[in-house]
Amino acid sequence: MTHPYALHVDLLAPCFCCQARQPFHFTSASDQAVCSFCVRHLGAEKAERRDSDHLRLWTELFNDEQEMHRSYVAATKATIAERDAAIVELTTHVGQLAALVAGHFDATPTDGVRGLLENDLIKRAERKTELASRQIDWAMAVIWRIGALHHDDAENPGHCVCGRALGSCAEGLAIDPVRTAMNDWGKKNVQLLRNGKRNGLPADHPAVIGERTR
Repeated sequence: MTHPYALHVDLLAPCFCCQARQPFHFTSASDQAVCSFCVRHLGAEKAERRDSDHLRLWTELFNDEQEMHRSYVAATKATIAERDAAIVELTTHVGQLAALVAGHFDATPTDGVRGLLENDLIKRAERKTELASRQIDWAMAVIWRIGALHHDDAENPGHCVCGRALGSCAEGLAIDPVRTAMNDWGKKNVQLLRNGKRNGLPADHPAVIGERTR
């Protein structure tokens, strides 16, 4: 039996035995796409051991994936909190500088006011605020992609669209704490898109695709 994968390169592909994505390096189209873990399962008489090994393997993979998502969500929430605090601080700083300039407007020549507005300190503060906003957009775009694949299935109540029960979907449970913030972010950026302003929506967002096809 031949396989469809590229030859002479390191790649990840589903093992024909356990169906888990495993590392391979094929040198021939007729190489067996069976991982090193499953080589010992070849042969009908080894079916019982194969099923037992697969169950253990899938359980370990599932637990690893759950832990990765928990760590990712925790890190993302911490990053968002840090960026929010930075935005508040920098916005306050810019407001104070703008108020200072406005307070001296009547007593300062026009060129002097323009010089204050273009002050390097103000520019740097505004730039940091913009960078913080972009980092939040990037994090929210990643969460949105996960949310698009894991949410309530309207046609199958009590289940995620991925097919698992809502209480068993690790990805859905991982992003539930930030799902409301993600949806609010999405609505805000869709409106920015419609107003022709800069927004943080990813290229594969339906609203962005809709704008391109109009």
